[in-house]
Amino acid sequence: MIPQEFDYSAPATLQEALQLIAGGDRKVLAGGMSLVPLMKLRLAAPEHVVDIGRVPDLNHITETGGVVHIGATATHHDLESSPVLRGRCPLLAEAASHIGDTQVRNMGTIGGSIAHADPAADYPASLLALEAKVRLVSAKSDRTVTASDFFLDPFTTAIEPGEIVLEILVNSEEPLEGYRYEKVPHPASGFAVVGIAVRIKKSGNKISLARIGVTGLGPRAFRATQAEKLLESGADIAKAAAAVAEGQEANSDLYASADYRRQLARVWAARAITTAVSRAS
Repeated sequence: MIPQEFDYSAPATLQEALQLIAGGDRKVLAGGMSLVPLMKLRLAAPEHVVDIGRVPDLNHITETGGVVHIGATATHHDLESSPVLRGRCPLLAEAASHIGDTQVRNMGTIGGSIAHADPAADYPASLLALEAKVRLVSAKSDRTVTASDFFLDPFTTAIEPGEIVLEILVNSEEPLEGYRYEKVPHPASGFAVVGIAVRIKKSGNKISLARIGVTGLGPRAFRATQAEKLLESGADIAKAAAAVAEGQEANSDLYASADYRRQLARVWAARAITTAVSRAS
């Protein structure tokens, strides 16, 4: 299908981009993996598209003071292959490797993905498990929100009109921290029917910290806090995994019923936790 007519701008600086999106019916284009299909189907019909893909301030992966800074237009391939992420935040690099196919990973961006906030996207589970933060800027403001406050509802985030994602901030993982991202991909779309991201820290033979992010199961990604508490209290992996979907509304569609998704979440959580624990050892 062909999208409706629209104006197009490709600013060269961040300030120029922020001025362009400050008012009116304008959509930000980064890699185009989310917005362009919506425009072709006419589910989105912006009057003006602002392409931020050429803004140099938005494409970086660096570490400063124990915090990894990931620019909004860093591609999934950038994350997957980044020496900084592989060394300091391997969970996020592992999650990036599960996204789409080679073409999508070379074009799609982390900022565009999280701004789109598809409830079956891969990044949200890992960002929640990592307790990441998202930096949002506009022509008049600069603020940082936690990942748990950023993802609000399906396709809905904390981004205000005139704001864009500038970067994602993630604390560097400790050298002996265990991690794993497990995913059941939909055979047609590649999105997560269920995705589980796990971080584990151990003190001796005991789990001192557990963080579990879940995507695909419900209307938005969430932290499985009950399962985390069970692991930290000494419960076995099977018991903790059984609680991963507890109290959560589950999606249901032609491919996977709500009960099936809950069962997938339990099974894949057990697998992810087991691998994360072994890596923490």
